[in-house]
Amino acid sequence: MKLATFEAGGGVRIGALVKDGLLDLAAAANLDERVFFTSMQTLIEAGDAGLDTAHALAARWRGDHTLAPESVRFLPPLPVPNSIRDFANFELHCLQALETSMRTRARGEADPEAAYARFKASGAYDLPPIWYQRPFYFKGNRMTCSGHGATIRWPRFTTTLDYELEFAAVIGKTCVNVAREDAAGCIFGYTIYNDFSARDEQVRDQQFRMGPSKGKDFDTGNAMGPWIVTRDELPNVSNLSMESRINGEVQGRAQSSGMCHSFADCIAFVSRDETLYPGDVFGSGTAGNGCGFETGRYLEPGDVIELEVEGIGTLCNTIGARPG
Repeated sequence: MKLATFEAGGGVRIGALVKDGLLDLAAAANLDERVFFTSMQTLIEAGDAGLDTAHALAARWRGDHTLAPESVRFLPPLPVPNSIRDFANFELHCLQALETSMRTRARGEADPEAAYARFKASGAYDLPPIWYQRPFYFKGNRMTCSGHGATIRWPRFTTTLDYELEFAAVIGKTCVNVAREDAAGCIFGYTIYNDFSARDEQVRDQQFRMGPSKGKDFDTGNAMGPWIVTRDELPNVSNLSMESRINGEVQGRAQSSGMCHSFADCIAFVSRDETLYPGDVFGSGTAGNGCGFETGRYLEPGDVIELEVEGIGTLCNTIGARPG
C-alpha cells in the first residue's frame, strides 16, 4: 500500500492510494476500526492488525470517501518521526564529495593545481577504510519535516542551498540486537527523502569534525513523501532507479544498488544494544550525482526540485525566497 498523511479542510487525515485517489481511511472505517487511523504513527505501531485493516478497507472500497490527490495538502508521511538517522551509504557520492572538497580548498591557494596535487598525494581526502566496514550516520532534527508540495524556507544564514537525492526506510516495530538476516522484518515501508543542506554552513560545521549541525538543521529542511510504500509492495529495494530534476531538467541519475551498506546492515549496526522504535527513519544517504555539491548546480529561489525513486513515486518541493 501507499499511505499518506494529508489535510483537506477537516484536520490531519491518513489516506491509502487507490485507483481514483486517496481513500480517507478513518472516514471509510467503522467505529471499531478507526482506532488504527488517528495518525500514521498509530497505524505503524498497530503492526499487522492496522495494516490488515487498511488492506480490508481498500478491498471493500466502492468509490466513496475518496479525495483527488491534487485537492489535498500533503504533509510528511510521518509529520514528526520518532527519530531521524541519515546515513552515508553511497560510495560514489562520498568519493565525489571528497573530490569537490579537495578542489574547493585548492582554489583558495596561490597555486591551485599544485595545491590539488599536494592534497591528492597526502591521502587526507581518501575515503577511510573504516567506511567500508560499518555504516556511518548523523541524527537529524525530527521537528523540521516538510511534505510533498511544500515550500522550503531559505535559511537566512546560507547563500548555498542544496538538495540530496535519497530514500528512507521507516522502522515498523520495537526491536533490539537485530541480526542482519532478520532486519527486513523490522521495516514498515519506504519513502523518498530530500535532506536539504546549507553547504557553506556545513563546511564551517565540519571544521570541528563533529559532523553536520546548522548545515542540516533548519525549519522545513527534512522533506519526505509523498507517502510511505509498505514493505509488502516493495520487497526488494536493492536496485531501484533514482533521479533528481530541477525545473524539469535532469540533474542526476543513480541506482540504489550503489549503496555499499544496505538498510539491513544499518538496522543490524544501530540496534546493537540500542532499541529501535516504530516511526524511526533511516535515510539511505545521498545517491551518486544526487546533489549540487557533486554536479555544481545549487538551488535558487523559485526552483522546483523533484526526486523520483522507482516504486515509490516523486517528491516535489519549491524553494522559497531568500530572506530580506
